[in-house]
This record gives sequence, C-alpha cells and structure tokens, in this order.
Amino acid sequence: MNTITDFMKRNYKILLVVVCLSATLFAFKINATKEGDPDKDKLLLELLTFVIQKGHYNPAVIDDTFSKGIYKDYIQALDPSKRFFLQSDIDEFSKFEMQLDDELLNKDLTFFNLTYDRLMKRMEESKKIYKSVLSQPFDYTTDESFNTDYEKAPYPKDVKELTDKWRKQIKLSTLSSLTDRLKIQENRSKGIVEKVAKDTLDPLNEGKFKVDPINSDTAKNDKAIDNGKTKTFAELEKETRESALKSLDEYFGFMQDLDRNDWFSVYINSITSRFDPHTNYFAPEEKERFDVSISGKLEGIGARLQKKNDFTEISELISGGPAWRGKQLEAGDLIMKVAQGNAEAVDVVGMRLDDVVKKIKGPKGTEVRLTVKKVDGTIKIISIIRDIVEIEETYAKSSIVNKNGFKYGVIYLPKFYIDFENQDGRDAGKDIAKEVERLKSAGVNGIVLDVRDDGGGSLSTVVDIAGLFIEQGPIVQIKSAGRKKEVLFDKDKKIEWDGPLVIMVNSFSASASEILAAAIQDYKRGIIIGSKQTYGKGTVQNVIDLNQFVRNSAVGDLGAVKTTTQKFYRINGGSTQLEGVSSDIVMPDRYAYLKMGERDVDNAMPWDKIDPAEYTVWNKNVNFNQAIVNSKKRISQSSQFQLIEENAKWIDSRSEDNTYSLNIDKFKIAQSEIEEKAKKYKPLSEYRNTLKFTSLPYEVDEVNKDLTLKEKRDRWHEALSKDIYVEEALNVLDDLQAKTVVKKSTSIPAKLKKDKLARS
Repeated sequence: MNTITDFMKRNYKILLVVVCLSATLFAFKINATKEGDPDKDKLLLELLTFVIQKGHYNPAVIDDTFSKGIYKDYIQALDPSKRFFLQSDIDEFSKFEMQLDDELLNKDLTFFNLTYDRLMKRMEESKKIYKSVLSQPFDYTTDESFNTDYEKAPYPKDVKELTDKWRKQIKLSTLSSLTDRLKIQENRSKGIVEKVAKDTLDPLNEGKFKVDPINSDTAKNDKAIDNGKTKTFAELEKETRESALKSLDEYFGFMQDLDRNDWFSVYINSITSRFDPHTNYFAPEEKERFDVSISGKLEGIGARLQKKNDFTEISELISGGPAWRGKQLEAGDLIMKVAQGNAEAVDVVGMRLDDVVKKIKGPKGTEVRLTVKKVDGTIKIISIIRDIVEIEETYAKSSIVNKNGFKYGVIYLPKFYIDFENQDGRDAGKDIAKEVERLKSAGVNGIVLDVRDDGGGSLSTVVDIAGLFIEQGPIVQIKSAGRKKEVLFDKDKKIEWDGPLVIMVNSFSASASEILAAAIQDYKRGIIIGSKQTYGKGTVQNVIDLNQFVRNSAVGDLGAVKTTTQKFYRINGGSTQLEGVSSDIVMPDRYAYLKMGERDVDNAMPWDKIDPAEYTVWNKNVNFNQAIVNSKKRISQSSQFQLIEENAKWIDSRSEDNTYSLNIDKFKIAQSEIEEKAKKYKPLSEYRNTLKFTSLPYEVDEVNKDLTLKEKRDRWHEALSKDIYVEEALNVLDDLQAKTVVKKSTSIPAKLKKDKLARS
C-alpha cells in the first residue's frame, strides 16, 4: 500500500542537501561485500536511522519504548508460530529488550547475531524433529487437542515440549487431510461426487487454518485419492504423512534459500516499522520488485518462476513477452542451466531462486540461453532475446454490459501504476482516460470504476483520474512536517465523462484509492459503494536510494528506504488516516468483522484534519440522494446480502475457535457440524446474475490472437457475472440514469474559481 508523489520528487533535493551535510555518512571505507560483512551492516543501520529521522513526517524518539517495539516485532517475525525457539532462548533474548535503542545508536549487532545464530540452530533441529514425527503412523484414537492460537501460546520449555508441539501441529494437518480422503473415498463408493467443504490446514502458512467453509476443497487434485482404487485406512494415513513431509521439505527448502542478509532485512524492518507501519527497508532485490510492481514492467524474458525442490520451474509465461512469443518455453519446464549469449552455461540446480532470476533477467536486446528439461523429459537449449515485458495484471481493463436497455462500462484498476523513469511510459491516469474514451465510443450510459483491493500507488495519477470526471478544481491536500499545505489541482477544464458514475471500494482499498474515492465523494460527483470504510492509510511515502550517500561503491548495493514524508487530506479537510472513506452505500462484507485496517495496525499515525480547500459540488445528478436510498432498500431486502451478513458474523465467531481435537472421531463430529452450518452459506458461492460482460471491440481482436489473454478475460467476465457487488453498482447506475438531468451550472466562473483556489 504505497503512495509515491511527484510532489515529493520535487522536494527530494531538499532532503538530499540536508542528508549530505552529515559527514558521518561517509565515515566507513569498505572494501568487502561478503555476506554478513559487519561494517556494511553498521553503515546500513546508520544510514537508515539518519535518513528516516531527517526525512520522516513525525520521527519517533529512539528510546526504551522504541526498543521494546523492535524486540516484539522482530521476535514475532522470526518465529510467529513459536515452533523454533525455546523459553530459554526467549529468556536470553529478553535481556536486550530495553537495550536495542542503544545498540542501534551504537551500531551494535550483538542482538542480531545472537538471534540469527540461534534461529539457524533451532531450524536445523526442527528439521530432524518433523522428519522423525512423520516417520511413523499417528494414533488418531488418542484423546488430545491442539490450540492454533500461537500468539497466546507459551514457548516450549524444552526440546521435549517442542517436539510434542511439532507432533500435534503436524498431526492436526494430516488429520484434516485424512478425513478429506476418507470422505471422498466413501462418497465415491456411493457414487457421489462432491467437494469437501470444511476448514483446511495449510502447513506452509505457519500451520494456521484458512477459514473458507464455502470454497475449500482440499486434495481435489490429489491423484492418490482420485485413481479409482479403494484404499485401506493405513494406506491413506501413510499418504497423508508423505504429503505432509513433502510440504514441509519444500517449506524448509525455501527457508534454506534465505541467507544472513535476508534475515538482517527482517531485523532492519523491525526497526523501520517502529516509525510507522509504512516505513520499510528495501533490500536490492526487494527494491527491484517494488519498481516492477509500481510500473508494471520489467526487462527480461517474461516468465514467472517458482522453486520446486532443487529446481527452478516455469510456472507461467507472461502474455506478449519474448518467452511467450518464442513458443518454445512452456509452463512446467525445469531450468537446468543459464548462459549469457554464447558464454559458458552456468548450472542453476540448487541455486537460490533470486539468484536464478538475476541470471535470466537482463537489458532489452541481449540474449539468454536456457537449458531446460521439458515436461516430456527431453533436454533442450532455448535462446531468448530479452525485451520489455508488461505485466498485464497490473494495468486497467474494462468491460461492457447491457442492462435494462442501457449499456454500462466497468473499469477495474488494480493499482495506481506509473513509470517514473519514462514520461512516455504507461500510467494509470493515461490508461483510465483511454478506457473512458473507449467506453464513450461504445455508447455507454454509465461507468463503474472498481478500485476494490487496490492498495494505491502514484498520487499524480489520482489527480489525473479524478480530473476526468470534474471540470477543474482541487483533488487532494498534502502537508509536510513544519510546512504549509499544498493543494493538488486538476487544471484541465475538459470533462472526459459527465454521466453517472459509481466508485466501488472495499476494506482493502487504500491510499491512492482512498484519495480518489474521497475526492469523488466530496464533489458528490459519483456514489461510493462498498465496505463500511476503506483501509485508512492517509500517509505519503517517498523511496530514497541509499547508495547515493556512499562514495565507495565497493560496499555493494545498499538498497533503499521507503519512509513516510507527508500526510494527505481530503479537500473537505478531513484525513483518511485510520478512518478511511465511508461508503455512501454500505454493502455487507464476509470479512467485515475481522481486524484488517490501518486502525488495527500497531503504531499507526493518528487522525487529524486541516482547513478545507475551496471547491464546488457537482450539481448534475439530481437523483443522487434517491439512488442511495433505493440501493439501501434493495440491500436490506436482499436475501443474498442478508446471507452475506450472517456469514460475516459466523466467520468472526469461528476466528475465536482455535482448539481442535486430534481424536479422529471427535474431529469428524466437529467438522461435520461445521460443514452442516456451512451448507447454509453455499448459495453465496453459487450465486450468478443474468448479466453478460464482454470485451470492448479493440480487445476482442487482441484476445483472438492471444489464447492466454482470452482465458484471463473470460475468467474475469465470469467472475463479474457472479459478483453481486458489481450487480448492485449497476443497479445504482440504473437509478442515476433514469432521472439524470442536466441543469445550468451554478458554479463560480472558471477564472474566479482558479484565483480563489490558488489562495486556499
């Protein structure tokens, strides 16, 4: 959830001057780049604390309270399930709880070194424990239970307790899988084919239950239980242990890929997050991933990779990328060697995934040769010329739908992306303008802009997008510490779309999404529909490259820091921090009662307000208030929405139920009760409206040439046809459409308005 502003890029030089005045930043002369170099680590600590303290909107005092926060966050990050450390370890670590502020100021790495070495030791011990536990059958007749509330659980007192904890946790995982297998086999013998709807344990998710009683379908792709052969209890029990062993081996394989620098980044982020939840350190690889996420493009071959034991597997080819165009590489291929052009190939089997990615990525126009083991077992050398790869999922997309004689457009914006390095590159502002123009050409009568789950991005694109729907005026106010506010305006008088508008949000719409929703709401330009409130992130971050503060490049890449430099405010003067944006129309949400917003995050910055900007409320939707009334009435009378609300309360109550019996008979009874209750909510997953969503004409031509893109669009259109929230948004457009009239504007003349706004 990151918001980066061009405004801060203008003020960045001021911060640079301040920081460069400090001679202490150049005190170290480092000529080594080996992993865990203590001088490099100390320099990084000094750079981070200095840059954050000088650039942060409201820097925290580095004292004992600060120290306690670091300690809590770091220990929890190292061992969230309390399955590695013993109580004796914690007792030893706790001596540093009030000393970490002093260690930070003195660039002392004693605590980190202690915890890192101990974690590596405990992880090696845990590998032996789980392998031993899974080497023999479980006795599911024993009457015992396991509590998955790890936060409240104590640390094991000794190795015996730790082993027992691993045993119970793994036993719960295998028991869940075993009951699934038994039920599927039983149903198959009766000629019944159905999904098993229940809570499922995810061993790779720190052993926590994923509560999804409607869509859960464990083991449905497991060939071992779907080959038509009836198996004994002992055979099924053995298969569950083998499956658990494979999952844990993969998990520990991933953990082994993490080196000391990765764990040091965890420690550093425990420090930076104490300033506020959105101040983070980016190690070099993370900074690169962040740049890709905010721009939506990279230079490489266009393939998604994943670790598969010691191998690197192609998981997906990105549409339009060079690997996709070459038609030789395919999902499932295993990469054995990588060569740069005609240079000697390097064996990458057993190599860290990040290191393999580094070897494959490279500048546009260069050649990489991959030695791959194809899915049919053959070995092949594939040459690919690297190119610019655009990640299609990053970008805005739109669809059209006919309803009640009207045609409507739905635009989905996953994030407010921008390419800061290329002014001619794609950005959300330009792309949304293009989508709106295309929808206008298609003759739509209303537009839904969907920013659900949109965590933010570039602030400048928010101004551009909001400006498409108003004549001109302020969009957002920004305040830096100790400075006067600045108001960002849409200065273009042109209105790209003046018809009915609905903005869809949910509790994960954050930052830039909230600015857009707030501006549209304050102008009463459109109706905000969705969760009770959005995420509540009202702060602005700026990414600062730490390498420019070090003269000696031999130190290696130090990465970057993203720090909170400003707060933004609605044009009505209120902050979106903590409170978010309240929807004009609140729709029941299955996860409405779970704590997931900024207000639930430790150390979040407070809410406040400033003077409002001067703006003129939109007056062309005379049926605005009635549309809201109509929608609320429909929602209150909808059995589907009532069921969603009931399901939300049930999920909330289930989140407090953390104790599970490890006795198979009692476990089956408990799961049967859950399944029986879950049947009531089955209609939620089966819901489907009668609307047909289609691509715009230009995209129809594209999908006909790209089967991968066609499949993605078909999935999206199908999801829209099952989405009751989109359906209600279209109902609101109907209400706005039916009685929308255009009155003569009563706003003040443009020139006078501009003068007044300039003084606000």
